[in-house]
Amino acid sequence: MFERFTLIAGPCVLEDDELNLRVGRELARLSEALRLPIVFKASYDKANRSKLDSPRGPGVDAGLELLRRVRGETGLPVLTDIHEPWHAEKAGEVVDVIQIPAFLCRQTDLLVAAGSTGRAVNIKKGQWMAPEEMAHAVNKVRASGSREITVTERGSFFGYGNLVVDMRSFARIRAACGVPAVFDGTHSVQRPGKADGSSGGDPEHIPSLVRAAVAAGCDGLFLETHPDPAHAPSDGANMLPIERMAGLLEEVLAIREALADPSRSGREGRP
Repeated sequence: MFERFTLIAGPCVLEDDELNLRVGRELARLSEALRLPIVFKASYDKANRSKLDSPRGPGVDAGLELLRRVRGETGLPVLTDIHEPWHAEKAGEVVDVIQIPAFLCRQTDLLVAAGSTGRAVNIKKGQWMAPEEMAHAVNKVRASGSREITVTERGSFFGYGNLVVDMRSFARIRAACGVPAVFDGTHSVQRPGKADGSSGGDPEHIPSLVRAAVAAGCDGLFLETHPDPAHAPSDGANMLPIERMAGLLEEVLAIREALADPSRSGREGRP
C-alpha cells in the first residue's frame, strides 16, 4: 500500500456520517485530481485523552461501522488506531491499516495483535524514542505476520510541552527499520497539555514543516484535517483546515518533482 508516496489524512476522531463523509469525499477528490494515494484516517476511541471528561469517540463497534461506510462511499482505504490487543481482530476485519499510537509503540501485546491481523500497520514513533529504537517495534509486528509496516515521526520532546523534528530521522528510520518513514505534520506542532489539560498547537507552522520533511525525503505524510478545526472534538488546535489541503499538497508534489529531476536539482534525484 505504501509503495508510492502516500498521504494519511482525516479527522482526529470519528464524528457523524455527514462530517466523516464530507472529509472523505474531499480527500477522494484530491486523490484522483493529484494522482496521489490517500488513506482516510479517524479514531473510534481516543483512549489517551488528558482529561476524564474529554470526548473519546463512538467506540469500537459503532466506529468501525462508520469507517466501513466511509470506505464504501469514497473508495478510499481506511486507517484507525487501536489501544487494546482485543481491538485488533475486530479492526482488522474492516480497516486496511491498523495504527499503533505513539504512547503505545513499545507495547508488545498490542504490536503482536496488530501484526497478527495481516493488515498493514503504521507505528507512530514515541516522542522519547530514537529512530533506531523503532526497529524493535517493527520486528515485533513483522514477526507476527504483517509485511506492510510504516513508522510515523512527529518529533521528540524538547523540554515540556514542545516537540522538535530532526529532519535526519526519516533516513535513520529507513536505514534501521527497513520500512517507509512518514511525517506527521499536524501532531508535530502539538503543544501537549498546554490548553487547560488538553493539547494546544501551532498550526501556522504545519506548511513549513511539511515542506521541509518532504525535501528531507520522507516517504509519506500524516495530516489530521477538518472543515472547522476550532469546533473539532479532539486535536482541533493542531489540525489543517481541509480547504488548505489542496494547496499544500500541490506544493508537496512540486517539491518531489524538483528533487526527482536531476536537471532541476543539479544532482541525482530520488526515485
